[in-house]
Amino acid sequence: MIRKYLTKDKPRLIELLRQNTPEYFDVSEEGDYINYLDNKIEDYYVYEENSIILGAGGINYFHKEKIARISWDLVASDSHGKGIGKKLTQFRIDHINKNRKIEVIVVRTTQLAYKFYEKMGFELEFVEPDFWAKHFDLYQMKLKTKQIGY
Repeated sequence: MIRKYLTKDKPRLIELLRQNTPEYFDVSEEGDYINYLDNKIEDYYVYEENSIILGAGGINYFHKEKIARISWDLVASDSHGKGIGKKLTQFRIDHINKNRKIEVIVVRTTQLAYKFYEKMGFELEFVEPDFWAKHFDLYQMKLKTKQIGY
């Protein structure tokens, strides 16, 4: 089940981030994630099975630019490869596609996960080495929206 993030979910989400550190996130990113949860959430969702949070992912909006950005995707380390990330990503793409004012979906990821987004239809725009931390390159990718509802 996918549902909106609640403040009470924060400890579990920090646990998920730690499960994916240092393989997918640098240890220095934990403070950024806590700041995001406390101050920068616009739309954030969690994926639950049997009342246990196994994944999460957000959306931030840049209305002037007609862009939505997928942000802070996490999946429990023992649940990788089970389709949770795909379900969360597709859920957010579908949600964004309902917004007629958004034309492009952007994801900023790393060399470790960009192939996943490529399979979801995103195209690589550019790469910036060591952007997130040493050995964690920025891979910025985009996907044009489908503008559902016209």
